[in-house]
Amino acid sequence: MKIIYLDHAATTPVRQEVIKEIIPYLGIEYGNASAMYSLGRKAKRAIKNAREQVAKSLNCDINEIYFTSCGSESDNLAIKGFAYANIDKGNHIITSKIEHHAVLESCKALEREGFEVTYLNVDENGIINLEELLNSITEKTILISIMFANNEIGTIEPIEKIGNIAKEKNIVFHTDAVQAIGNIKIDVKKLNIDMLSLSGHKFYAPKGVGVLYVKNGIKFKKLQDGGLQENDKRAGTENVAGIVGLGKAIELIYNEYEEYNKKIKELRDYYFSKIKKEFKDAKINGDIVNRLAGNANVSFKNIIGENLLLELDKYGICASAGSACSTSSPHPSHVLTAIGLNKDLIDGTLRISFGKDNCKNDVDYLIEKLKEIIKLEK
Repeated sequence: MKIIYLDHAATTPVRQEVIKEIIPYLGIEYGNASAMYSLGRKAKRAIKNAREQVAKSLNCDINEIYFTSCGSESDNLAIKGFAYANIDKGNHIITSKIEHHAVLESCKALEREGFEVTYLNVDENGIINLEELLNSITEKTILISIMFANNEIGTIEPIEKIGNIAKEKNIVFHTDAVQAIGNIKIDVKKLNIDMLSLSGHKFYAPKGVGVLYVKNGIKFKKLQDGGLQENDKRAGTENVAGIVGLGKAIELIYNEYEEYNKKIKELRDYYFSKIKKEFKDAKINGDIVNRLAGNANVSFKNIIGENLLLELDKYGICASAGSACSTSSPHPSHVLTAIGLNKDLIDGTLRISFGKDNCKNDVDYLIEKLKEIIKLEK
C-alpha cells in the first residue's frame, strides 16, 4: 500500500542530499570532535561548517549558535537557563497560552521555584494581543517567550512587533521557531530576536539535533553538566552526523525557499477549496492569511478525530489530530481550547501539513477517503 505522508509538522523525511552528507560521519569520519588527532579535527571542522550554515540562514554570528538534541531542549535551555542566570534582574516571564509544551512546562517548572509567569490570551485565530502584552510588563519582567508560528493551527504571531516592544522595554525576547524554520525567512537582527529555538527534523534533517541561537551578551546558565562542549553551555559529545545533516538541510531549504513555499501553499489552498466544497459545516482553524504555507487545521462536526486518523491510516494516509507531542494526552488540545473551540469541534479536528513531495493527487485521494469515512461515521 502506498503511503501518503501529510504530517510534516510532526516530522519530515530526511532528504537524500542530507543523507549523502551525513553518511561519512557515520563511518569513515567517526572521530570525536574533542579529540586532538586528525579524525577529531575533521569532525570539529564539520561542526564549524554546520554552525556557519545555520548562522548564515538566521543572519547571526557563528558563536551565537549552540547545537542541542532538539527543539524541546533548546526551549528548556533558553527559558530556564536565562531565568536562572538573570534572577538578580527580576523573576517575571511572559508567554502565551498556546505555546509548545516545552515552553509551557519550562515556565510551570520555574513557577514552582518562585518565578512569576503571565500566560497571554489569544484571539479566535490564535494571535496574541499586543496591548495585553504591554500591560503585562512589569519592572520585574526579564523575558518574553512567544512562538513564531503555532504547531497545531499554523498561525504566525506578530514577531517583529513583539521584538520591537521587547527591545524598547529592555526585555530579552525568545521565540520557539521550530515550525517556522524553512517556512519563513528569519532575520534575527531585523526582528530583534534575542534567543531562538529550532529543530532539524522539521526541515528534512535527522531527528535528535536542534539549535539554540543566543545573541552575544545575553547570559544563560547551562542545564547539563559535564564537558566543555558548545562553549561550555551544553555538555555532551556532539552528534556530529546530526549536526552536519542539520547544516545541510537548512542550507537547502533556504536555497529553494520561494519555490518550496509557493508549492505547499498552493496545495494547502487547493485542499481548503475542496474542504469548503465538500464539507459545508467544517471549520478551518487559525488565521487564513498569517499562517504557515503548509498547515491546514480543520474541525468536522460530530466526528471523533482519533477514529478519523485510524480510518485514514487504513488507506495509507498519515495525518494528525494536533501536536505529535501530545497525541497520548487525555486532555483536549490547549491550543484549540485557547482559541475558543467547543469540545465537539476539538474532538473532530484533523491537522494536515504538506511537504515538498506532496502533490494534488494526494489531496484528491485524501478528500475522497474523507468523504467515505465521514459519511460512515455520521
